[in-house]
Amino acid sequence: MANETSTIKVPQSIIEISAFVPEARNDPHTPLKALRGACPVMRDEMAKTWLLTRYDDVRGLVNDRGHVRLPSKAEEGSLPRRLVDDENDHSRTSILFLDEPDHARIRQPLAKAFYARINRMKPDIEAIIDGTIAAAPDTGSFDLMEAVAVPIPVLVIARILGVDERMLADFRQWSEDVILGLNPVRTEEETARLASGAQALDAYFTELMSARRIQPRDDLISDMVTLQASGEADITDDELILNLQALLVGGNLTTTDLIGNGVWLFLTHPDQLAALKDNPGLGAQAVEEVLRYEAPVSATSRILAEDQSVAGCPMKAHQAVFCSLASANRDEGTFDAADRFDITVKRASHVAFGGGPHICIGAPLARIEARRVYQKLFERYPDMRLVEQEIVWRALPFFRGIEQLDVAV
Repeated sequence: MANETSTIKVPQSIIEISAFVPEARNDPHTPLKALRGACPVMRDEMAKTWLLTRYDDVRGLVNDRGHVRLPSKAEEGSLPRRLVDDENDHSRTSILFLDEPDHARIRQPLAKAFYARINRMKPDIEAIIDGTIAAAPDTGSFDLMEAVAVPIPVLVIARILGVDERMLADFRQWSEDVILGLNPVRTEEETARLASGAQALDAYFTELMSARRIQPRDDLISDMVTLQASGEADITDDELILNLQALLVGGNLTTTDLIGNGVWLFLTHPDQLAALKDNPGLGAQAVEEVLRYEAPVSATSRILAEDQSVAGCPMKAHQAVFCSLASANRDEGTFDAADRFDITVKRASHVAFGGGPHICIGAPLARIEARRVYQKLFERYPDMRLVEQEIVWRALPFFRGIEQLDVAV
């Protein structure tokens, strides 16, 4: 049998495998497979960026603590540099792009407080999920994204943070605006939306932090301002605001996509749904397989601190290296039957949450939410099926999520 990649055009640029191209938006995995086979380490001169697509190369890079993340440290004209070239303060960033020692200074107390609160609030989180699913329509058809996948994550992270749940629609919109900051080729209109959303969140969290200092409550914002006051968290107000925003944004948008992608996968793979129903103990493994097979975040990046060889190629200091998480998670060299969605197989660890010191801080919460949703949703709707429709995928580059998912129950 001829090599499959020989009949598929091998992408020549990062744009060709991003959501900017409709074909790649609908199916990024076919061109990524071709690239992985023919050119696993690609240099895109137009984007001034390297791209890695093999599992071992990606995992090795994201786990290497010698690289940096701050976009302003990348070479002029590269994709990461474009994230900040239209902003005045290149150093104002969350832990997503922060380098050491500031990254650890902020992340460690934030993660400790965040994880403690998740553990303490697990019954509340499950109650939010169960209540939202119970409130979905009893019969007929409805948009699963609107009824379940969107409201659950934003309500959960709002409850954890302690923000006003009457403003959930605003938080969702501000999140959609702020995440445009991760689009390196955004339009002027999108940059204006980004600025507007960030200003609204800045103002809201500034006011809320002041209120919690006067009257603490049982929430993460109170936890953090208390740690600030005691000196246990060496974090400025501006740094705390930025990272609370990051939790709000990351805590609802990507988890929404994890829920939506997973439900879609189960409904299009009835044998796997049957396996989950027959053996609920597969729940945790099912979440990991959804993350491997169709993760909400499809790429991450690092910036080289010095000249070195990466994946066998000589690279220069300040060059940006993008890692295709979507490609690495379907690498045939690591995963048997990599293109098959199979929750019954115990696989190697995926890289859907990145790795190293910058591994996704929200990963434990996302896993809790997704597992509970898959369990309770299919318990309530054992005969759920997809309505005939065209699946429209998110147009935001380097993210993977479904806009609308109509189901019948």
